[in-house]
Amino acid sequence: MRLRHVRTSYVCLCLIALFGTGRLFSQHINRLKAEVDPETKEIDIQQEFTYKNDSRDTLTVLYFNDWAHSYSSKKTDLARRFAEDFKKSLHLAKEDERGYTQIFGMSDFEFRNLTWKRTPKRDLVQIQLNQPLPPGSSIKMYFTYTVTLPPNKYTPYGYDPRGGYYLKDWYLTPAVYNGSWQLYSNKNLEDLYTGLTNTTIDLTFPENLFLGTNFKEVNITSYPSKKVASLKGVDRKSGDIILNSSRKFIKHVTPFIIVVTDIRSPKYDEVSQGISINRITQFIHENLGEFPYEQLLVSETDFNKNPLYGLNQLPSFIRPYEEQFQFEMKFLKTALLSYLRETLFLNPRKEQWVTDAIVNYLMIRFVETYYPDQKLLGKLYSLWPVSTFTLAQLSFNDQYPFLYMLTARKNLDQRLTTSNDSLIKFNQKIANTYKAGLGLAYLAAYTGTEEVNNSIKDFYNTFKLQPVTPEDFRNSIKANTSKDVSWFFETYVETDKRIDFKIKNVIKEEDTLEVVLKNKSGTNVPISLFGLRNDSVVSNYWFSDITGIDTVLIPNKQEDRLVLNYDQKIPEFNQRDNWKSLSGFFSSNKKLKLQFLKDAENPYYNQLFYMPVAGFNVYDGISPGIRFSNKTLLERPFIFSVAPSLALKERSLVGVAGFNYRKYLRKSGLYVLNYSLSMSSFHFQTNSRYSTITPSFGLGWRPDDLISNERKSLVFRYVNVLRDIDPSLNIETDPDYNVFNVRYNHYNNDIIDFFSWFVDGQYSADFSKVSFNFDYRKLFDNNTQLNLRFFAGKFLRNETNSDFFSFALDRPTDYLFDYNYLGRSEESGITSQQIIIAEGGFKSQLENPFANDWLVTTNASFNIWRWIELYGDVGFVRNRGTDPRFVYDSGIRLNLVTDYFELYFPLYSNNGWEIAQPAYDQKIRFLVTLSPRTLIGLFTRKWF
Repeated sequence: MRLRHVRTSYVCLCLIALFGTGRLFSQHINRLKAEVDPETKEIDIQQEFTYKNDSRDTLTVLYFNDWAHSYSSKKTDLARRFAEDFKKSLHLAKEDERGYTQIFGMSDFEFRNLTWKRTPKRDLVQIQLNQPLPPGSSIKMYFTYTVTLPPNKYTPYGYDPRGGYYLKDWYLTPAVYNGSWQLYSNKNLEDLYTGLTNTTIDLTFPENLFLGTNFKEVNITSYPSKKVASLKGVDRKSGDIILNSSRKFIKHVTPFIIVVTDIRSPKYDEVSQGISINRITQFIHENLGEFPYEQLLVSETDFNKNPLYGLNQLPSFIRPYEEQFQFEMKFLKTALLSYLRETLFLNPRKEQWVTDAIVNYLMIRFVETYYPDQKLLGKLYSLWPVSTFTLAQLSFNDQYPFLYMLTARKNLDQRLTTSNDSLIKFNQKIANTYKAGLGLAYLAAYTGTEEVNNSIKDFYNTFKLQPVTPEDFRNSIKANTSKDVSWFFETYVETDKRIDFKIKNVIKEEDTLEVVLKNKSGTNVPISLFGLRNDSVVSNYWFSDITGIDTVLIPNKQEDRLVLNYDQKIPEFNQRDNWKSLSGFFSSNKKLKLQFLKDAENPYYNQLFYMPVAGFNVYDGISPGIRFSNKTLLERPFIFSVAPSLALKERSLVGVAGFNYRKYLRKSGLYVLNYSLSMSSFHFQTNSRYSTITPSFGLGWRPDDLISNERKSLVFRYVNVLRDIDPSLNIETDPDYNVFNVRYNHYNNDIIDFFSWFVDGQYSADFSKVSFNFDYRKLFDNNTQLNLRFFAGKFLRNETNSDFFSFALDRPTDYLFDYNYLGRSEESGITSQQIIIAEGGFKSQLENPFANDWLVTTNASFNIWRWIELYGDVGFVRNRGTDPRFVYDSGIRLNLVTDYFELYFPLYSNNGWEIAQPAYDQKIRFLVTLSPRTLIGLFTRKWF
């Protein structure tokens, strides 16, 4: 009774606040006549808009969102966002593949022209009013314009190759004014912020298309070659329209809401799909409340924008889940997102975490309610050898802390209140949304599930179709629980502080257990403690305000193990020290678990993973081997890897080993320290082996903007080289040597403006030298790409008697063994034609290519058609006792995948016309990257 009174009182207070402060959200009125032209892919629009000034200020200008214009150039925020995600499609688009808005005229209710202009962001329009608009007043305006749609190859919006259309944010909508203008450009983040309107749309479109919309379909009339739909939306933000020829939208009339959808599962019969939709709509209705509109649009296109990341993105024929589960999870997520997007008017750019928290929390609850035994790997979890993996034992809901921790362990996690456009892609799409939902599950475990469920329902029903802020969500939760929840908002939501506890010690008494807990991070949040006997939970406690080392007393219920955060409700940074055995000292030691391939962390074992590996160079031949490592799917501070291999050609052992400790300091500035020891041993010539032992220490810097690709580093290393040389080889240098190397790197790996430079210093017993390297790439507006590189190297001291340590024009000797040469000592054959762009960077193989004093070169190339480029290299080579020598070469570069696979065809150089000389095929050079880790980085770089 008391709780009900608190909830009722809270609702009354909210209503008083809404009415008493003038916070009611008055609606604008919007009428559109729009006609889709299938030939030109244009929409001709006549728009009558009545703007209601619901603020306390007199307005002299208005702003409207014109997000359809964000596809119009390479300078918009949308194009820049794509560049940050390593997508060049919009930048390279032809003019007829762009989308834009052509405004023909704007006038007021007296048909006087309105002065308007585009803001520097390009997809926002500023309208200068002919007379000021006082608070509470309205102005009627008329807009005439044409929207040229883009193809849907950049985003899901626009027209598709099959003649369909997805229209979202396609007409002019008012920006929000709440004391200041909230002006946001389209950055492909699904976060248009616009005022509420009562909108009617008369839409004319081709007769062969089916219509799906979030608006009410008042009438659809068919004519020869076209259809005209009358659509109505009351208190709506914007109208979404899907027109397609192949997927007809089905209207499901459930007891709770009318659903319009084109989501279907070919292997799940239609009757069962209907039953599932009924179940989902009932679940949403019971946990949120009445949907205030006539129908809910749940589309396949919306799901594709926000899919169930992970295994659900596998091809359908190998997905490990039952068809019913797949269909329901897909439909549930899409429906929840549409439900809340349509009715909760939070600032989607700044306050998205509230919606994410509710959506993902309800998804967690849905699985707990209907699929409590569902495994993350689905049907695969019981198959051998999959069943031996820790990953196979994870429940489906364990993905939430696991995927959030992917970025947390990389020191890339961001607070939930971070603006949507400041999140790295993985956080924006996955990690932050999962952390938000997991946070509510954490809160529910602490305060009680019913309290959180009631809070969400009260919040939704009080503030749907009203202006709302995260503070309202906080007040709703506070009103439904007697416990202090300030930690949730002030620490969990508003900071990126890590949660990390450990059991330091346990003292057993006859009736009690004295448990010493340590808060390793100092983050003041509650922590749960479980007591287990024979792997069954026999006790459960919550403790708060532990900020350092504290001792708690609990009853002795004959537990044999105590575990912190056993149910995984808390996204804890490190769970490897969360348990303590009560069965004696030796039982507290973790057992060794030897396991095939990489796996998730198992906090109860010391895991050692092994997997097959294979390497290749022309001297060792194929080198199969096995790698042993402690590296799990989640990054950990200390990692070791030992990979012995058998060189089949030399019939001897080769391989690599490495030990690395990484210490993250903070998010930006000097953010990481890295300590490592690496070792390797391979053959560099027949019956000749090299071995390296390299200790190193590195520091890393990054900017405050984590989306930025800019990085800086300073690395110190001491390279020890040991060589066992065949006596028949004429080697003029000492077989063993040591080099102390210092390098400062600074790069920005941007696809439009790329730059990278380093300063390198080396000191050894026989020489010391410095070098400078600068790379720059620029993709111009006309789609021409210019590549420039400059290198300068100088010996400060050189007491060597060979060119082994000299600067090289085209093929460095690689005495530090940094480069992945397939045949580092070859002077003929295909492997001798491998090129690694380093030092001089020349492609032609010139006479006397070494410099034992100094070397200065410049390399340049530009594309003439797509990936076909012309290149040219020039430079000066200076050897001791001789004059500087001018060198040059030129040719054609096939830049198939930059830095990964390239071909070079020399044309003219100091050697003359090389293309006319004999054995030209032996002059062709190639660049290839075979490292799996490097190749994977090509695809994952856009996420992190």
